[in-house]
Amino acid sequence: MTDKGKPLYMIGVVADMLKVHPQTLRMYEKKGLIRPSRSEGRTRMYSADDVDEVARIIRLARDLGVNLAGIEIILKMRRRMLDMQIQIEDLTRYVQSEMGEIRDPAARGRSEALVRAASTQLKPVDVF
Repeated sequence: MTDKGKPLYMIGVVADMLKVHPQTLRMYEKKGLIRPSRSEGRTRMYSADDVDEVARIIRLARDLGVNLAGIEIILKMRRRMLDMQIQIEDLTRYVQSEMGEIRDPAARGRSEALVRAASTQLKPVDVF
């Protein structure tokens, strides 16, 4: 399995891959929309995750007509949603492990949850 966060591509390669001018990538970085890593010589290096993020930005701008301020808000909301999804998955695992530790058979049927939801109803949220 490859590490999608490992820096692999220089700015010119990414620009060719996504059919944009390298200056566009520099502008996205200046606006804070992307944060490519840097080599010791300060060369921008993009990982597969970075390329996916740039492709998402381009799709929002070109296909949906979202301006850069809107893109920034969308990306922040997406990151927060992904973080919340991880928190929910952690909480679900915790609750499942705690429910598995109940030793009293009479207590297994009782639940103090405010809302009951079968684990089959909980699904990850895919954010475009």
